[in-house]
Amino acid sequence: MSTDTLTQPWLVVIDMQTAFADPDSVWGIPDYGTIEPVVSELCERFAGRTVITRFVPDPEEPGQWAAYYDRWHSMRCSANSPLWNVTIPVLPGTPMVTLPTFSKWGDQLDRITAGAPLTICGVATDCCVLSTALGAVDAGRAVTVVSDACAGVSEEHHRATLALLELLSPMIEIRSAAELIGNTVRSGQISRPGEQM
Repeated sequence: MSTDTLTQPWLVVIDMQTAFADPDSVWGIPDYGTIEPVVSELCERFAGRTVITRFVPDPEEPGQWAAYYDRWHSMRCSANSPLWNVTIPVLPGTPMVTLPTFSKWGDQLDRITAGAPLTICGVATDCCVLSTALGAVDAGRAVTVVSDACAGVSEEHHRATLALLELLSPMIEIRSAAELIGNTVRSGQISRPGEQM
């Protein structure tokens, strides 16, 4: 494997799914609609080096997962439920990691990204993004979290989680989408240089 391949980052899109997009869902993320176009633009820019992740419940509900779903009983849905559909366009051939855990880090994501730095976006900042980032840095990966391509259960929790992650620099870096792709990002819209907002 070439050194260039190892230094080119992979985009990891965490759980951009109906369960978190739907404002009527108990797991709905208020700013999901704001970040969705930013995440989609990042996917275009990272074409060929993007991994999409999905959360689905484990019907066995091992250990404390049973108590968790007692709290969120309406989310006890099969893996085939439309709740777990991805809401952003997925390019053909894009690998997908589906797990019943908050963290999407593991053998599959490790193998797909093959030692490369990871650029992480998606939902929720204070849950699955956080746990995936921590798993990756524990494994020695360089991680960048895209601040305006993530959203939490509230703006307060989103900002608090980013502040926590910043403490782990240089293992984790916080960057905006504009810093990564050289575009202007405002209110969930991205314009390329020379275009009007």
